[in-house]
Amino acid sequence: MSPTTRAVRDVVLVDAARTPFGKAGATGIYAETRADDLVVAVFRELVRRNPALPLDRIDDVAVAATTQIGDQGLTLGRTAGLLAGFPQSVPGQSVDRMCAGALTAVTNLSSGIGVGAYDVVVAGGVEHMGRHPMGEGIDPNPRIIAERIVDPEALLMGKTAENLHDRFPHLTKARADEYALRSQEKTAKAYADGMIQPDLVPIAVRSAANGWGLATVDEPPRPETTLEGLAALKTPFRPHGRVTAGNAAGLNDGATGAILAAESVATELGLTAKARLVSFAFAGVAPEVMGVGPVPSTEKALARAGLTIDDIGLVEVNEAFAVQVLAFLDHFGIADDDPRVNQFGGAIAVGHPLASSGIRLMAYLARGFESRPDVRYGITTMCIGLGMGGTVIWENPHYDGKDA
Repeated sequence: MSPTTRAVRDVVLVDAARTPFGKAGATGIYAETRADDLVVAVFRELVRRNPALPLDRIDDVAVAATTQIGDQGLTLGRTAGLLAGFPQSVPGQSVDRMCAGALTAVTNLSSGIGVGAYDVVVAGGVEHMGRHPMGEGIDPNPRIIAERIVDPEALLMGKTAENLHDRFPHLTKARADEYALRSQEKTAKAYADGMIQPDLVPIAVRSAANGWGLATVDEPPRPETTLEGLAALKTPFRPHGRVTAGNAAGLNDGATGAILAAESVATELGLTAKARLVSFAFAGVAPEVMGVGPVPSTEKALARAGLTIDDIGLVEVNEAFAVQVLAFLDHFGIADDDPRVNQFGGAIAVGHPLASSGIRLMAYLARGFESRPDVRYGITTMCIGLGMGGTVIWENPHYDGKDA
């Protein structure tokens, strides 16, 4: 085939896995564990789970981190690949699009597969917010504020969520709390049903005080949450505000990873196909209301795919803040408790280690596809700091042609 007639190839998600997510800080499960070691553990598990993949067929590795210093720096895609045992011939790179880092690692590498530059790739994301708080070591150009390029509150994610409440006053604190409670309840049910555990990579953790242990489940969930308890929480970003620790994701540590391949190559090698990429899009919005970002990115992705929101049978939207999810649902006319949305719970319960979360959404969607052959299309979408949104539309390879 000549270069002028080259066809775009279909891309599939072969597999996705993650560490259990931990609470950031001195008492969190990963307080004495390196960020890069979390990535390495996930990569090794992906290799173990997919023995049909020859490691020398991996064409590139991309690992995302929002704070790319210390053990999250030094071109993490390359170093983590080497530490995971990938051949020296396998290159690597680092990616940063704040919360959508892992999502961007997937879309960047998938684009390479589509045009034939890659056959098989590994994407990942990590954030150790205990070791590297968001914004550590940054030096924003003063003109960004002085010349009013962005509102100063754009640099504080909690305040952007309060601004979203201001913009959409019908998105009340009570409604946000009710959504947050459902996230906790869905997560507890998903654990009880064994839907989350298969994609968790057990991590050996060290504590100077307690010795060695094994992290096997997410640390942040609070299944005992009640509406009364949520209503009583403080609003740290504004006096008498509406955003609390209960209706927002916490500060977390964790890593994710995924294998993607050209569908023809996956078939050749005998690899699974858990989801087929249909389209993706990123969009910018006013940075001070960054939570609305998934709306335009989803509209763009749907338009490019020739689909509407009515074609989407499963939705995985990152729960950075409950109000951000509610703004997305309202825009598309989806009920707060629609069963298509975050069926296994979300970041309000399990946590949001920034750059890693995009692949966590994909793992949840893949599990949903597996159990819902009546669903043809699903999306993974998230808001992104500094005023962006990112959305990927996926097709269910298990679709049986019988709509729900």
